[in-house]
Amino acid sequence: MGLAASIGLTILHQAIFPLRQRRPSTLMGEGQVDMVREEIQAQSITVAVVDASLTPVQQRNLEKEWGCKVIDRTGLILEIFGERARTREGTLQVELAHLEYQRTRLVRSWTHLERQRGGFGFLGGPGESQIEIDRRLIGERIVKLKKELEQVRRTRGLHRGARARVPYPVVALVGYTNAGKSTLFNALTGAEVYAQDQLFATLDPTMRAIRLHSGRMVILSDTVGFISDLPTQLVEAFRATLEEVAAADIILHVRDISHPDTSSQRADVLGVLHDLASGPDAPLDEAWQGRLVEVLNKADLLGGIGAVPVDGQAIAVSALTGEGLDELRDLLDERLAAGMVMASYNLAPSDGAGIAWLYQHGEVLARDDADDAVHITVRLSPANKARFEQRS
Repeated sequence: MGLAASIGLTILHQAIFPLRQRRPSTLMGEGQVDMVREEIQAQSITVAVVDASLTPVQQRNLEKEWGCKVIDRTGLILEIFGERARTREGTLQVELAHLEYQRTRLVRSWTHLERQRGGFGFLGGPGESQIEIDRRLIGERIVKLKKELEQVRRTRGLHRGARARVPYPVVALVGYTNAGKSTLFNALTGAEVYAQDQLFATLDPTMRAIRLHSGRMVILSDTVGFISDLPTQLVEAFRATLEEVAAADIILHVRDISHPDTSSQRADVLGVLHDLASGPDAPLDEAWQGRLVEVLNKADLLGGIGAVPVDGQAIAVSALTGEGLDELRDLLDERLAAGMVMASYNLAPSDGAGIAWLYQHGEVLARDDADDAVHITVRLSPANKARFEQRS
C-alpha cells in the first residue's frame, strides 16, 4: 500500500488473500479473482496492484478477468523509479531495469505481438513477427545501455580515485526506503536534497563534504533506499550506485526506529548488503560489517533520543529536530580516528608544502618549531602515512 500511495495512486480497496497454491493462470484462486472483480466493478477501479511477481500470462489473464490495468510489485517499483530519477545515471539505470522487466513480458500473450511484418531484402520470406522485432530492439537497447552504464562506472571510479588522492574519508548512508536518509543528509550538510515522506524519494546518489568537530573533512553520500523483495534486475541495475557504499570508510545504516516493522526492515537492508558482498565480482568486501554504524532515526516520534533503547553499536537521533546529531558527528570522529595511526616527522622549515600537506590530510596533534626543524606529531590514515613517506 505504501508503494502505491507513494506514486499518487488513490487506494480505494485493499485485501489480503491466503494462497493454498499459486495458480499458473491467475496466481490466486477462482473465488478470490471473482471477489476482486466485484469490488473493481463496484468502485470503477482502473488499476489493480498485486503485491507479488506476476508472470506475463497471469498478468494478461487478470486484466481480462478484471477489465482494468494490472501491475505487479516489480512493475510498480519501476513506475516509481521512472518518476523519481533525475540525473543521467539514474535515468539510464531505471531504463535498463525497465527493459529487463519488459523483455520477460514478451511472450505470445498479446495478439498484437503475433502480427507478421514483411521480409526485408530480395528474398522476402515469411518476415519477422512483431514479438521478434520487439525482443530484438529491446535486446539491442539493453546492450547499449549496459555500455553507457559501464562508462558511468568508469567515470565514478575516476571520481573515487580523485577523492582517494585528496583524500577525504567517505561516509555512506544506507537504509530502508523512507527511513529519513535524505533528511539526515540535509541536516548534517546543510544541503537541500529532495526529502519527502514517501518511498524512494532519493534515487540518484548525492555527495557533499562536511567538517566534523575535530576539523576533519569527510564526504557524505546519500544513496537509494532498500526495500524488501527488491527485484533482482533492480539490484543489478543500481549496482553502480551501490558501489558508492562499497567504497565507503563508514556505512551509516539509517533506521526508522518508530516504524512497527523496523526489525524486519533492518534484516532486509543487511540482507542486501550481504548479497553485495557475495560472489566473485562482489562490489562490497567481506569486512563491511566492521564499518557499519546503526543510526536509529525519527526518535522524536518516540519522545526523544532518551526514549530509544540503544546498544553499544548504535546511536539514536532525530534528523528532523537535530537531537543527537552532535553525538553522531563525535561518533564519526571516533570511528575514523580509530582507523588512523600516529606518526612524528622532523621537517625543514622551508618545507612548507610538506607541512601544509600534513595539515590538509591528517590531524596535527602537536607542533614544535625550532630554528633547524619543525617537529610535527600527526594522526594519519595508513594510506596517507605511506603516501607522505614515499614522497620525493
